[in-house]
Amino acid sequence: MEGHIEYQRREFCKALPCPVQVLLDDAPAESTEYALIRGICQSSCIHSTYEFHHWLIENGYLVVRPASPSLV
Repeated sequence: MEGHIEYQRREFCKALPCPVQVLLDDAPAESTEYALIRGICQSSCIHSTYEFHHWLIENGYLVVRPASPSLV
């Protein structure tokens, strides 16, 4: 959408700062350690969708979708 920016991956996590994200930032990219920590984010996030949703609202984000399902 013109005049808007998209949410950047893990922006919420970095803004908190999430302790798991801090570990992830310190781990070497593409290492076994990074993969293990990333697994925590993927399957056992310590924050809720409720927290994330309200963070988006508080930071001015809009959740939008195409008017037509064929545009997905």
